[in-house]
Amino acid sequence: MLGLKLPTDPRWVNIVEKNIEEILTDHAYCEQKATTNSINLIIHFPEYPDLVDAMLELAKEELDHFQQVHEKIKERGYTLGRERRDDYVFELNSFIRKGFTKNYVLIDKLLFSALVEARSCERFKVLSENINDADLREFYHRLMVSEANHYTMFLGFARKYAGDIDVEKRWQEFLEFEAEVIKKYGNKETVHG
Repeated sequence: MLGLKLPTDPRWVNIVEKNIEEILTDHAYCEQKATTNSINLIIHFPEYPDLVDAMLELAKEELDHFQQVHEKIKERGYTLGRERRDDYVFELNSFIRKGFTKNYVLIDKLLFSALVEARSCERFKVLSENINDADLREFYHRLMVSEANHYTMFLGFARKYAGDIDVEKRWQEFLEFEAEVIKKYGNKETVHG
């Protein structure tokens, strides 16, 4: 369903389980960045009322997810650490075309967003199926379903507003690029790391 070319090795969960505090802090900031991404789409593309409405709802949902992760952090006696740089997202962002018409940028930003949500969904699935902590297994299963909905929503908007852009071709290009990027990750206790 997600179309990702390179699946996460389930052994990644062994790394995660050695530092639950780190994965939770990183996850919290992923939710914060997803909130910011939604708001940025509103700021840059206000001429699409249905996109604005969807991004408003998404920003609220992502902020709620941040709060849920923060609660998990506190329940375990941890403290939210400092924000971490997400190198995976940074590299993926470099694939967004620069210097093109606004519509090309919109489509690329929507596809970028879909891809980040797809990888997060896939990582949450791996966690929900492999982590020993029963509470986190159920928590990540719920969030996996949510991320899948976000992924399909972003793809839907890209297809809706594509105009003369071949979205399916561009989506395949993003998937191929992401497969090369993700080869470098999966060895840290972070959502995309």
